[in-house]
Amino acid sequence: MVSPLSTKLEALLFASDKPLGIKKLADFLDVKPAAIEEALQTLSERLASRESGVRLVRTGSEVQMMTSPELSKLVRDFLKDELTGELTKPQLETLTVIAYRQPITKPELEQIRGVNCSLIIRNLLMRGLVETEEVREKFGPVYRVTHDFLRFLGLTDVRALPDYEKLHADEHITAVLSEPKGGGV
Repeated sequence: MVSPLSTKLEALLFASDKPLGIKKLADFLDVKPAAIEEALQTLSERLASRESGVRLVRTGSEVQMMTSPELSKLVRDFLKDELTGELTKPQLETLTVIAYRQPITKPELEQIRGVNCSLIIRNLLMRGLVETEEVREKFGPVYRVTHDFLRFLGLTDVRALPDYEKLHADEHITAVLSEPKGGGV
């Protein structure tokens, strides 16, 4: 039987673009760290027992979901093609929201876009167009555009984007972000 806690951990680890701390997960899910450890063991065994393309990787007190070692070359080759091509419309939309609303969290970004942005964010991070920063008051990182992004556009400051001040402080978007969040994104 699948543990509801291990299922929650799987979703959080899948959505995160970096390792998550055991204590942080325990605090967020309002359980003891020992329960997280047990659920991670269950999840790790479940992933290993089926032909899964992902595995859990532990480094000290952090854990991250990563590609299975036997598939790493396949994924690397695929991503190489992904990272050298043009940006897709969803990637451009996501990048635009980040540029105009930065610093922005992943949940805020998904609230605005209405879709899961995990893979898009990961791709933009790998391309060097966005970067993360830990903010103590938030669960998870905030995203902002990089100097490379500005250089590609020939800008020296994000405030030089067209209509930046108006869109950065748009009341409608601020209202959307202050609404209670609905079901799973």
